[in-house]
Amino acid sequence: MSEQAEHSSISNRSLKLIIAGIAAGIVITITILGLAIAIFVKINSSSTSDSSPSAGSLLGDSIRIEELMDHLKEFQRIATANNGNRAVSTLGFNQTLDYIRDTLAINTDFVVSNKYFPIRQFGLNSDPILTSSINGVDKTYIYSKNLATADFYHIDFSTAADFSTFVPLTAIPNVGCSDVDWRNANPPPNGKVAIVKRGICAFSDKGALAAKYNVTALLIYNDGASPDRVSPIAIALGQESFLPALFLSFPVGQELANAALNISNNAGVRLIINVKELPLSPVGNICADTPTGDANQTIIIGSHSDSVPAGPGINDN
Repeated sequence: MSEQAEHSSISNRSLKLIIAGIAAGIVITITILGLAIAIFVKINSSSTSDSSPSAGSLLGDSIRIEELMDHLKEFQRIATANNGNRAVSTLGFNQTLDYIRDTLAINTDFVVSNKYFPIRQFGLNSDPILTSSINGVDKTYIYSKNLATADFYHIDFSTAADFSTFVPLTAIPNVGCSDVDWRNANPPPNGKVAIVKRGICAFSDKGALAAKYNVTALLIYNDGASPDRVSPIAIALGQESFLPALFLSFPVGQELANAALNISNNAGVRLIINVKELPLSPVGNICADTPTGDANQTIIIGSHSDSVPAGPGINDN
């Protein structure tokens, strides 16, 4: 089928749209959600003649900078009134959900519903401690919230750890994004602390493979590919992660990975990560479903609706 014929076929179908405003996350795409509402309302109500414009051209024609800015200004207003952010489980976040729900209800004929689900919260009771032993020489590394000076930083949703002895290290080949990488590690990762370089796949993928190969803890380090990829960074392994984990600077990660490659170095680490015991937190999720259309031809558009605690998240758009 030609590209033109394919577009005509799409425009001739009755489209059903579900818009899900996914709550948990960092990047905000609510403005795009708003654009999608406008364009698919047009598609749903437009003529189905062969001369109908494609969904892509309708979307492009519907974008108005001033309308984008109206949404962004409202997000900023909400953040400013709520300690500068719209983070999950805060009043600013809940007001963001109210704004999205009300905007959908007023401007569309969508069936709008709120769903709630529990998520883990994360916090530390004290600064983590990381100590290495290489050839019998112990070294303690620097933890700091100033990432430019830190040797390592915590990873959100890490579990607690308190190693009484040094646990052997194993360096995962390449960037630890495939089963082959983990199977080729020497020594094998089972029961070891795995150290793996940043790159290619998501951090959560590295975490999932680490759990699959039964590591005791996971150390991810920056790749040093550019000046802004040397220091440790703040990441999360996700709600499904149940491993002790830390993020290291490139120099520290390279030092430990190189040491682990030579078994005669007896390279190992001790970790102390004191994690707060926090209750699950209910988080809102907004779904907006077109009242008509073919349920077998459903388009789902998802978006985040929160910011990080450090700011309003407006620049993410």
